[in-house]
Amino acid sequence: MINKNSHDSYVKISIVIIALITFLFFAGVVNAQNAKLNDSLSIKVEKSTYWWTGIVNHGSSMPLVDSYQADMRDNYGNQVQPLMLSSAGEVIWSNDPYQIDFIPGRLKVKGSVKYNKIGSTLKEAYTFASQTYFPPSGKMPDPLLFTNPQYNTWIELMYDQNQKDILAYAKNIIGNGFPPGVLMVDDNWQEDYGKLNFHQGRFSDPKKMISELHSMGFKVMLWVCPFISPDCDVYREVARKKYLVTDNGGNPAMIRWWNGYSSLIDLTNPDAFNWFKSQLDRLVNEYGVDGFKLDAGDFDFYGNVNSFKKNATPQEHSELWGKIGLSYPLNEYRAMWKMGGQPLAERLRDKSHGFEDLKFLIPNMLTAGISGYYFSCPDMIGGGEFRSFLDAAVLDQESVVRSAQCHALMPMMQFSVAPWRILDAKHFAAVKKSVEIRERYKDYILELAVKASKTGEPIMRSLEFDYPHQGYERITDQFLLGNRLLVAPVLEKGATTRKVVIPKGRWKSFNGQIITGPTTIEVKTGLDDIPFFELIK
Repeated sequence: MINKNSHDSYVKISIVIIALITFLFFAGVVNAQNAKLNDSLSIKVEKSTYWWTGIVNHGSSMPLVDSYQADMRDNYGNQVQPLMLSSAGEVIWSNDPYQIDFIPGRLKVKGSVKYNKIGSTLKEAYTFASQTYFPPSGKMPDPLLFTNPQYNTWIELMYDQNQKDILAYAKNIIGNGFPPGVLMVDDNWQEDYGKLNFHQGRFSDPKKMISELHSMGFKVMLWVCPFISPDCDVYREVARKKYLVTDNGGNPAMIRWWNGYSSLIDLTNPDAFNWFKSQLDRLVNEYGVDGFKLDAGDFDFYGNVNSFKKNATPQEHSELWGKIGLSYPLNEYRAMWKMGGQPLAERLRDKSHGFEDLKFLIPNMLTAGISGYYFSCPDMIGGGEFRSFLDAAVLDQESVVRSAQCHALMPMMQFSVAPWRILDAKHFAAVKKSVEIRERYKDYILELAVKASKTGEPIMRSLEFDYPHQGYERITDQFLLGNRLLVAPVLEKGATTRKVVIPKGRWKSFNGQIITGPTTIEVKTGLDDIPFFELIK
């Protein structure tokens, strides 16, 4: 029989033990939730640990192996998330830009950042960051962006956007056996920058044009930007209402961008934000426009200007530009700050034509995915830099085919240059086959997009994400689409074989072969082949 004193002692000891176990069990979580804000950070990096940054345009440098420096005050022409993740489950986050200085063995970060150690894998680090700092919204962009190819008029028409040629482009899409999808009318459809009316000299009946495109099965997006031309009457109106960022003299600042000098809408002013959005809503209601390609928004344009909101940072301006798109399920962005997890379609910055830039697509898309920008598009098939197509002598038909194949099993697939115009019969057939392969898996791609909107899980990810600590950290020329498809596009000119790393499991090859991993194989690749492998349960 236990006496009262012994019983009381037993209870006290039990309470202490339970409290200690509880403390130890939750220590990681408590540490994570209350991570100290650091003005600077220096971390010893073991040889077996790899780091990724949230700078999408630096994806080809990820994971960090060689010396690397970056400053998040620059968006490098693409999306940025103030995030770093390691293969050892570490997370660095800040609400503000910070500087990164990496040399093998040492990572230094300068800025107000939080450091957390969560679990021991890249996936655990990302999952924590996603749920804590950029949780999924439960919404996604328009499903058509994922299920069907997209078509952008930029390469074909450049600055000569007009009703006749847009309709001809759309008819050629259908006539050449491609499925209709989202059609993006690019820059110079409007009267002027900031004056968002269809140019009367190039569009005789824009409402009829959009109606005709709808009847063909297309949804229509228009290119817009935050600039206002000082030569148009809209400028006088918005300047009078103080809707523009200003210089130190209190006058509307003149910002140099790729189309010259313009003023810039001040979205920190709620009235200016609502005014700009009202211009977009008018296009939706009056003409039946379905959505918008919201270009520019780069941090660089907002440096050294004054705003309605005192001390607003360039990054805040960029974030507000992103928030415009939340009202339109059909949207596309190239520059972004801290909007991971939101239902925004994010495109890689323009790539040049050819194999050199083609090799950037996979690592940059993988970086976008683990930055929370998982609704992502790998630029335009064949390249989005229009100068590449001005000289027919440098056209590389094979690179257009391999680009289409790279896009085919990524979250989005976007054409601009017309393949039926620039390719011979053999190369054109190979491009069409890539579209047919996407058609086969479009329901799966949409399923992954819906899941990402709810869980934050990237649609496209690296082998390291799903198969940690198996030596896959530095594989950036193949990827997983969800956990079911392994994709290894051909990225070398003239290649007739492709080395593929197969993780554990039983996989059915694109040519019908059953392969048991983990293993590394060499597969034969014809011009029309996309090496991909489906996991068999």
